Amino acid sequence: MSYAPIALFTYNRLEELKYTVQALQQNLLAAESDLTVYSDAPKTEKEIEKVSRVRAFLETLDGFKSITVVERNENFGLARSVIEGVSDILRLHGKVIVLEDDLLTSKNFLTYMNKALDFYQHEERIFSISGYTMPLKSLREYKNDTYLALRPASWGWATWKNQWENIDWELQDYDTFIQDKKAIKRFNRGGIDLTRMLTNYKNKKNNSWAIRWSYAMFKAQKYAVYPKLSKVQNIGFSDNATHCTNEHIYMTDLDSGEQFAFDFTSHIALDKKITEDFKSVYEFHNKLLRKMKIKLSNYLSTLQTFRSIP
Repeated sequence: MSYAPIALFTYNRLEELKYTVQALQQNLLAAESDLTVYSDAPKTEKEIEKVSRVRAFLETLDGFKSITVVERNENFGLARSVIEGVSDILRLHGKVIVLEDDLLTSKNFLTYMNKALDFYQHEERIFSISGYTMPLKSLREYKNDTYLALRPASWGWATWKNQWENIDWELQDYDTFIQDKKAIKRFNRGGIDLTRMLTNYKNKKNNSWAIRWSYAMFKAQKYAVYPKLSKVQNIGFSDNATHCTNEHIYMTDLDSGEQFAFDFTSHIALDKKITEDFKSVYEFHNKLLRKMKIKLSNYLSTLQTFRSIP
């Protein structure tokens, strides 16, 4: 098996990057994997020092088959960074594993991703491989190692050149889509937030590459493969996060990393219970409830701390 190259995108968060790199170095296949790190340039003068510290750290990296650091001379922003970086690697290698600088990976993350890429490489209906999964109730009794979903995940993922190269990043058919209520309903089967985020992009309220990627998968009528046990945990919900600054309502249970053989299903079909459970996670009232639970937990923890002070 030829192992997929890793693309890691970073900006100005040194501490999160250190955790991300440390976890990745502990992967079984790290020493056999080529790593390319894309370091974005500072957007403002205030970011110059932070980016400089990140780049100084990148000079110390080891533990991989090869390490290439691409230092951007202008600020690309995450969307352009990912689209151009992933495209460049896929043109050269045909497949890629993608991470951002706020993701902890399990020790078997690279093993899982590479084996999934190999298993599904000729399956046209599989759009991408996700390393992250949510702790869905329906997965507790689920017997397989993987399941299919109607939206891809951008927190640790992989894909192939043929699934990436024809994506319409300009959304040329958006006006037709937004007038089609049936199409909107089908798109939102992957989460009620999908059409809203797509519209926000068109209205320049966000610059998300991931929502355009999700829309491309929907139009192609394809699926994303998810693991039953998450190989990724997002740690990017701090004050320094560019896009994620709310309570971490998508916290999951990270795989212990002890499993290195996986039962990938060749039966390309959705599981009804998982699909319903998956969609419900993105419903507004469920997201609000999880936020309230986190706030209450944080409040009780703070209260307990004060009570313990003599």
